Amino acid sequence: MLSSAVSKSQKIFIISRQLHKTAVEVLERNALEETITSNFASFIHGVRSEHLSDTVRHRSKRMILDSIGVGLVGSTTEVFKIALQYCQDMFSSSPISTVYGKKGLKLSPTLAAFTNGVAVHSMDFDDTWHPATHPSGAVLPALLAASEMLPAGSKPSGSDLLLAFNVGIEVQGRLMRFSTEATNIPKRFHPPSVVGTMGSAAATAKLLSLNKVQCTHALAIAASLAGAPMANAATLAKPLHIGNATRLGFEAALLAARGMEANPLILDDVPGCSGFSAFYGDYQPTAISVPEKDHVFLLENQDIAFKRFPAHLGMHWVVDASLSVRNRLINHIGSFNPSVIHSVLLRIPVSKYINRPFPESEHQARHSFQFNACTAVLDGHVGIESFSEDNINRHDLQKLLGKVIVEHPSDNEANFDKMYGEVALLLENGDILTGRCDTFYGHWRNPLSRESLLQKFHSNATHVLHEEQVKAITHMVEDIENLPDSSHLSTSLQ
Repeated sequence: MLSSAVSKSQKIFIISRQLHKTAVEVLERNALEETITSNFASFIHGVRSEHLSDTVRHRSKRMILDSIGVGLVGSTTEVFKIALQYCQDMFSSSPISTVYGKKGLKLSPTLAAFTNGVAVHSMDFDDTWHPATHPSGAVLPALLAASEMLPAGSKPSGSDLLLAFNVGIEVQGRLMRFSTEATNIPKRFHPPSVVGTMGSAAATAKLLSLNKVQCTHALAIAASLAGAPMANAATLAKPLHIGNATRLGFEAALLAARGMEANPLILDDVPGCSGFSAFYGDYQPTAISVPEKDHVFLLENQDIAFKRFPAHLGMHWVVDASLSVRNRLINHIGSFNPSVIHSVLLRIPVSKYINRPFPESEHQARHSFQFNACTAVLDGHVGIESFSEDNINRHDLQKLLGKVIVEHPSDNEANFDKMYGEVALLLENGDILTGRCDTFYGHWRNPLSRESLLQKFHSNATHVLHEEQVKAITHMVEDIENLPDSSHLSTSLQ
C-alpha cells in the first residue's frame, strides 16, 4: 500500500507536470494498490542478503570474478585508452574511484564507472544471459566506484555489494521478460544499453540505501538515459554501451538521492503515454514478488554463459563446430592441410550484424561467423591474439574466407537458448565432413567448471596485475560475504 507521503508526492507530481490524462487515471486507480513501478521499488528497497540462496550467491560471485577479469584485460585495449584519455582531459573533479589496471590513477566515481564499463565490454569477453544481454558489466563498475565514494564509517560491506549486484541483475532479467521480442538476438537496440542502465540504477539505489520513493525515481530517471542502436555493434562505439549503462544508471540513483523526480509509472503500461514500453512493441509488465513471500531470483533457475574467447556469444557455437570438423579432417587425411578444402559451409541463424564475410577490424571480426569459423579451422583455437590486425589480414585466412558459403536453416533460430552451429567442409575430392554444436562449453546448459573459470580469470588478470594480486582478488570475491569493506575489492584492481 502506498504511504501518505507517496500519495502526496504523486498528487504534486500530477499537478506540476500535467501528466497525460490516462496516466493520471492509472495513478488514482492505484492509490490503494501498488503499480508495477512502485512494486519494483518495493523489491529494491526491501530485499535483504538473507533472501539470496546459496545457488544465487555462488553464481553471482562467478559473474563478479569473470567481470573483473575481462575488465582488467580490457584495460589494455585501444577503446579503453580512448575513453580513459577523454575522461582525464575533460573531467578531473573528485578523483576518488579506481580505474581498472591503472595503478595510482583515479577518476570521479561516475567516470570511473564509465571507463571500467568500457573496459569490461571492450573485447566482447563479458558474460551473457538469457534473454540476451550482458548483465554484469552494466552493474559491477558502478557498485565498485560507489563503494569508494562513500565516506569512512559508511562503507558498504562485501555482503552489501553482493546483494546490490544481485538486485541489478534481477531487475534486468525481470524487465527483459516483459517482452517476447527480448528473447531473440537483438535487431533494434543493444539490450544492455536499456535494461543495463535500469539495472545499474536499481543496484546503486540499493547500495546507497535509497528509500522506496527514491528507488522509483531512480528507475524512471534511468529510463530517460537509456538506449543505443545495434548499428554501432562491431565498432569501437559498442563498448560505450556498457560504459554508459553503468555510469548513467549510477547517475540516475545519485540524482534521485538529491531529490530529482520522474514519472512514477515508468514501468507501467499506460495507453497513449509510453514509459519503458517505448522500447518494446509487445510490452506486458508483471509484478515482482516481494522478498517476504519467498521470492526466487531468476539467477536461481537461469544460469549465465561465460565466454572462453573474446567474441560475440553466437561465435562460440560455430567455433566449437569448426574445431569438431577440423579434428574430423585430421583423422580423415592424417594431418591438417587447408589446401584440400574446396569450400566451407556454415549453417547459422539469420542475424545481419554477425554475418560479416570479410571483417576489416578486430571489432568486426568479433562479430563475424565467417571469421571465427575459419580461424578455428586454420588454427585449432580462437583466443585474444586471433583478433590482431596481422591475424585478420593473413593470406591463409583471407583465402579460406573466400570459400565460405552460408545457409540459414529454418530450424536454426536467432535465439541463444535455441540456436546451433553447423560447419561442413567440402573437400576437393568430393568428400564432405561435418561438425555441429548444439551447446558450447560455457553456455548456461554446459557451464564452465570452477577450474576453467579460474583459469580464464587468471589469464585475463595477469595481463595487468601481479600473481599475488590475482590470488588476493580471487579470495576476496569467493569470500565476499565476509569482506568488511567492499571498497577494498575496488582498490585491489590496480
